[in-house]
Amino acid sequence: MTRVRFVSADGERAQEVEAAAGERLLDVAQAAGQPLEGTCEGQMACSTCHVIVAAEDFGRLPPASEEEEDLLDLAAGVTRHSRLACQIRLSEALEKLTVRMPGASHNMQGR
Repeated sequence: MTRVRFVSADGERAQEVEAAAGERLLDVAQAAGQPLEGTCEGQMACSTCHVIVAAEDFGRLPPASEEEEDLLDLAAGVTRHSRLACQIRLSEALEKLTVRMPGASHNMQGR
C-alpha cells in the first residue's frame, strides 16, 4: 500500500488515502472525491487531471513523456511540478506522495 496526500488548491484542506501499488493516481483521486475530471478517462487526450506534485516528491516520479508535456501546456495554472494524474502509477517508491489541486481546477462531472 502507498499513502497519498491530496491538498486543496487553497491549502486549507488535506486528505490522506491509501492505495495499492500499480493504481493510477487519477483513479485514486476520483475515488477519494478529489476535483479531477479525467474527461478522457486516462487516455492522455486532455489535461483535466492536472495536479501539482510537491517539490520534494517530484524527483521520485518517472519523467513525463513529450505527449504529457504537450498536454500540460494546455492546462491552467501549470507549474514546473505539474503532472497529469492519469500518467502517475503509484508504487512503493512514491510512498507519502503529496499532490495539490491546481487553483483553476473544477469538476464538470459534479462529484
